[in-house]
This record gives sequence, C-alpha cells and structure tokens, in this order.
Amino acid sequence: MPRGRPIKSRIRQNIVEILYFIGKAHGYKIYHIYNKIFPRVSMRSIYYHLKKGLALEEFKIDQIKQEKGDYSWGATAEKIYYALGKNAKPKIDERVKRYLEH
Repeated sequence: MPRGRPIKSRIRQNIVEILYFIGKAHGYKIYHIYNKIFPRVSMRSIYYHLKKGLALEEFKIDQIKQEKGDYSWGATAEKIYYALGKNAKPKIDERVKRYLEH
C-alpha cells in the first residue's frame, strides 16, 4: 500500500455528482445542496475539497464574478464558479438526481 493519504474522497465524489447535474456553481451553493442530500459537512471542508479537486483536475474554474451587494466586508463579493474537470468521474447518484429534479 502506498504511503500517505488516499487520493479518493467521498466528499469530493459527492461534489462531482452535484456538479454533474447542475453544470456549474459557486462554493456556497454547492455547500447548501450538499448538506440537503448528504451527511452534514462544514463549509470549510467543501472549500478544501474544491481546492484539492482543482489540483487533481476533477474540477475547473468556470468563471469568477464580482457581485455587488451589502456585505459585512464591503460592497462586492468575489464568487468563483466551479465545473467538472477532465478527471471527474460522475457515477450518476440517484439521490442527487431526485433532489435536483423536484
């Protein structure tokens, strides 16, 4: 068995399933959908796996938007939209399909 942490991640695979059905989304939307379907995880964990998935090319950055609003930190927020990358292998999870269809 090779040393170190295994590359596979159930959380990252679940994110792949979500992005397969919705196409692209920013991190907070992914977090919101994830917690409605799968066992609860922290937002920090979602962002960790998005970053790790970028490095493994399971995800890619689709676009970066500056959105105006009244936020506690200022007048704009940067939203990074993620999509599936070339190494993503969706398995077509029926739970995600059912949740997003209704």
